[in-house]
Amino acid sequence: MESQKEARILQEPVARPPGASRSQMPNAKERQEGGPVPAAAALGAEADDDSADRLWELPVEPAKRRPECSRCSRPQKVCLCPFLPAHPLHISTHLYIIQHPAEENKVLRTVPLLAACLPQDKCKVKIGRRFSEERDPELSTVCRKSGTLILYPGAEAANLEEFILDSPVYPSTIIIIDGTWSQAKDIFYKNSLFRHPKQVQLKTSISSQYVIRMQPTNRCLSTLECAAVALSILEKNNYIQETLLRPLQALCSFQLQHGAQIRLSKEHLLKNGLYTKPMPKNKRKLRKMELLMNSVKI
Repeated sequence: MESQKEARILQEPVARPPGASRSQMPNAKERQEGGPVPAAAALGAEADDDSADRLWELPVEPAKRRPECSRCSRPQKVCLCPFLPAHPLHISTHLYIIQHPAEENKVLRTVPLLAACLPQDKCKVKIGRRFSEERDPELSTVCRKSGTLILYPGAEAANLEEFILDSPVYPSTIIIIDGTWSQAKDIFYKNSLFRHPKQVQLKTSISSQYVIRMQPTNRCLSTLECAAVALSILEKNNYIQETLLRPLQALCSFQLQHGAQIRLSKEHLLKNGLYTKPMPKNKRKLRKMELLMNSVKI
């Protein structure tokens, strides 16, 4: 009987004094544990909330960017110009880089190094996800020319070295998409302009030297490396590839000396049981992982 009486007392609502807010009243748990929170503690919590709110009103100084080199776009203290050619390489091929906007602000991007090695009128960078004849008439005209190629390893892509041997029109322009593999795929398939040029791909056994950034497979190359190989084939000059790779090698060497680690490909990690991240639950992504483990081209 005594226990039932105590239970009824605990369940009865406590009268709120006039002027007291609901947050200042003790709840059931507080009454069971020996009484309400002291008023001083409640006032202290409110003061803390007010202080936190005032923090948002403080002026924020913009972060100061380190001065950049005007040629290689690297911070001046780690400028890579000593590894660039003294003068832009003399080439006849026009190179168009279609860059996904997410790549533009990445610190260790390779496109600025590539552009610094080539004449400005031979290397143009177009930033965006969607392109059309109305938005970019120049690119539309380029895509419709018979001498334009696009480097994209699709099902219809021909080997670049074999293609130039049989092509009646020698290629004068090549387009390369700069972004992650999923970004490049999105740009290629959602822009009908890029279905006009002939698709080509690189059949090369070289491994990427861009070791500070993880690649999906051992055969994947950075944008700079793709351009270096493609231009050396089109220009029939191996010196072009050696020259373009030199600043990339210097970049990776510097980063490794200052704490960066060699990033093995996702394919290598999966095959050797070194992949530590949880496997995706999405069936499509999981299927991609299985293809990587079995060395199947995605």
